[in-house]
Amino acid sequence: MSTPVRVRFAPSPTGYLHIGGARTALFNWLFARHHGGAFILRIEDTDTARNSQAAIDVILQGMRWLGLDWDEGPATPDPKGPSIGDRGPYFQSQRNELYHRRIAELRDRGMAYDRDGAVFFRMTREAVVIPDMIVGDVRRELTDREQEDPDWVIVRSDGQPVFHLVNVIDDLEMGITHVIRGEDHLSNTAKHIALFNAFGVAAPRYAHMPLILNPDGTKMSKRDKGAIVTNYIDDGFNPDAVVNYLSLLGWSPSDGQELLTVADLIQRFDLDRVNRSAARFDDKKLEALHFEHTRRMAPDRFVRLGVEHLAKAGINTTAFPATYVAAALETARDKGRLFKDLAPFVDFYFAADDSIAYEPEAAAKALGTVQREQLAKLLAAYEALPAEGFTTAALEAGLKAVAAASGVKAGALTQPARVACTGRLVGPSLYHLMEVLGRERTLARFRRAMSAA
Repeated sequence: MSTPVRVRFAPSPTGYLHIGGARTALFNWLFARHHGGAFILRIEDTDTARNSQAAIDVILQGMRWLGLDWDEGPATPDPKGPSIGDRGPYFQSQRNELYHRRIAELRDRGMAYDRDGAVFFRMTREAVVIPDMIVGDVRRELTDREQEDPDWVIVRSDGQPVFHLVNVIDDLEMGITHVIRGEDHLSNTAKHIALFNAFGVAAPRYAHMPLILNPDGTKMSKRDKGAIVTNYIDDGFNPDAVVNYLSLLGWSPSDGQELLTVADLIQRFDLDRVNRSAARFDDKKLEALHFEHTRRMAPDRFVRLGVEHLAKAGINTTAFPATYVAAALETARDKGRLFKDLAPFVDFYFAADDSIAYEPEAAAKALGTVQREQLAKLLAAYEALPAEGFTTAALEAGLKAVAAASGVKAGALTQPARVACTGRLVGPSLYHLMEVLGRERTLARFRRAMSAA
């Protein structure tokens, strides 16, 4: 593209970041990154009755969690000292002087006038054609009512400029080249193009994306499952997986590949592959992508996210060596669990040996008299192993040797051993978890389980 790409995401601080808004932000961000352009974040906070810092923080949290960094904006001061160089988003509430200057310009051009205490825009009397990069050319005819008086309010009687006006002024002042947004905004675009024409400048190129629907085909609202980005954060989804999944809601690469990294998406994304039909949300597909991305996640990042979610669940890992924490979490990586589900899966690693709570069903099934006798045999075999020999391979070989000598299947030993170590029948690979726990901790848990009433 000859003109450098400049796009924006302009959410209103309503208290949540909808998944549709997050997809809009992502498509703009990917388009900018693919074309080497700029991505701008602009908070449309002119409705002072609805705005709050908490609502703004929700948007910023979601953007940062998704990794959607913006390229410019006013410097954000560090409350503990001078500016730290971080760029904040633009806020419409801080741009009123600019809006009123542009309103005066419309008056001077004869394109705006006062009526009933408000300022009206003198709308064109001709049909407006919207050239859309996704939908195609859309001809917006004036309705019968509008043909009589198509003019519309740009400044309310309370002096507050309306959304359509400030939206256009900001796009004009920021040099936005492409407006990529949901198709629910298509009905507003004729007004926006008329305003650009009134200012004597060409409108940006528009691209209206299809809506995101629920699995049953109904429009997704904030009350529907999967609608709010904060829920993905709280549930412990891998943000890379969410970004990957959002990219596939209305877009697809030419080769049909679906498991894509952020680098892959930047390389492949463009608007010519955005579909015109609505996208249906599929939580199973998202969960599958979470599993695949988590398996491929860098170990240090996996551990960092895991520790964060364990802390949220009240599990303090700081008392344990970093290598132990990393090894413990690694035993859960291939299970495809959300990070919020890690705590009940790996909490036994961080519990005192004498505090393991046995689930009643597990104890009844695996810690009966016969099972404890088998556990005693396994204990004796493992006591013969030195600490440095307490490895996955040696533990597996030792258990199978005891099972063979006792004339039982390996399962007769694995279940008691697992419950002794974890308190549950389900968990990470037994031999791996015992290696992580180490010789002394594993044997201590065996002895306690054998004495359990």
